Amino acid sequence: MTKRRLKIALFSALSILFLWGMWAVAAFAIGNEYILPTVDETVKELGGVLADVAFWRAFGGTLWRTVLAFLVSFALGVGLAALAGLSDGLRAFLAPIISILRSVPTMAVILILLIWTSPRYAPVLVSMLVLLPAVYAAALAAQDEVKEEYGGLVKSFRVPPARKLFKLYIPLIAPNLLGQAGAILSMGLKITVSGEVLANTFHSLGGLMQDAKMFVSMPRLMALTLLCILVGFALEGICLLIKSSILRWRR
Repeated sequence: MTKRRLKIALFSALSILFLWGMWAVAAFAIGNEYILPTVDETVKELGGVLADVAFWRAFGGTLWRTVLAFLVSFALGVGLAALAGLSDGLRAFLAPIISILRSVPTMAVILILLIWTSPRYAPVLVSMLVLLPAVYAAALAAQDEVKEEYGGLVKSFRVPPARKLFKLYIPLIAPNLLGQAGAILSMGLKITVSGEVLANTFHSLGGLMQDAKMFVSMPRLMALTLLCILVGFALEGICLLIKSSILRWRR
């Protein structure tokens, strides 16, 4: 297991170095920081961004919106999937709704929500609408796997629906859901920042990106983009650690 982890870490590091090298070569070939800044220019700007109080205020706002959208969509998605697993009629009723939510263009939803709400809440709502189908699909698939394995046993012993849901399905699908929660949360960050950029939300990473674009500050824009990527990785790592802790506790 240790060798396997070392191998995965090595290839991940090589992938990062490859991307870093491609960036350095492209920036050198273009030779214009207004189009693509160098790695050094971006890292230097990154230090300035981290030292700016306004960045941390914006980061806190974006993180709050992302986590709020994730928690609400996660609770709704898991709850609806649990009910759909108990009722074929409700599952058929929800199928078109989830398909519509999955197919609606994100930018169109943001524009509509900007008319109905405000730049502060539109990114949260659009992130919820995008994440809900992903959470619902993941929870339903995990529940179907458990049902396929234990469905006959549950039916034989005539386990009541509530006991079946809370004592069997939810505990068994929790590890699988947590394994995918990191990717869903990271996607939520991306959707939230995109909504903030379009809405020009005050005190947000998206708002800072919009300002950098207006002032044609490519090093700052690249630095903010790099920070969003790093935060996404960190959120996925936290979810994986929580999943590992739960699995160790269950053993």
